[in-house]
Amino acid sequence: MFQEQQLKTFLDQLASKASTPGGGSAAAIMGAMGAALVSMVANLTVGKQKYQDVEEEMQGFLERSEDMRSRLTGMIQADIDVFDKVMAAYGMARETETEKTARSEAIQAALKEATDVPLACAQLCADVIELCRPVAEKGNLNVISDAGVAVLAAHAALRSAALNVYINIGGIRDEEFVRDRRDKLEFVLSGAGVATETVYELVKSKL
Repeated sequence: MFQEQQLKTFLDQLASKASTPGGGSAAAIMGAMGAALVSMVANLTVGKQKYQDVEEEMQGFLERSEDMRSRLTGMIQADIDVFDKVMAAYGMARETETEKTARSEAIQAALKEATDVPLACAQLCADVIELCRPVAEKGNLNVISDAGVAVLAAHAALRSAALNVYINIGGIRDEEFVRDRRDKLEFVLSGAGVATETVYELVKSKL
């Protein structure tokens, strides 16, 4: 499993001629990094006398960020698996009309799955962005810059995941599916840039 490999191994694979891991897995790991940095700020706030008034709240933030980190980390492999399904579908035989029909149906099914994986990643990254603000507002000032890095990583991950949604829906013939997934993605994207910039400026003001 890619999430169990060392960073150097992952980056070597990312840089290689291999089709996977690719941008979808990179988006997932960027999102997971954002969530991990939220956890870091929360961890370094909990237990500190100066921040005892927000301890319970920070503990809740920590539980949420760790759940997000775990789910985003799992999406590294999920993206690889679904891309392999797409490639396998394109590699199916197409000599007879029956084979052509089966191949086309398999491609469409695989592309739909390959759309939903990065869409779910994008939603999680948006959730990380949302969580960054209260952590930046109430977290330990000694590590507040890490909340800024967290929101930037999550926003980069969100937009990266979005590109993987767009490229896959481009090959899907089911117009209702395409419209539904595009609408969902646009909803997730809406306001994310403003939210990210708000947290960034908030963090800067505290440095």
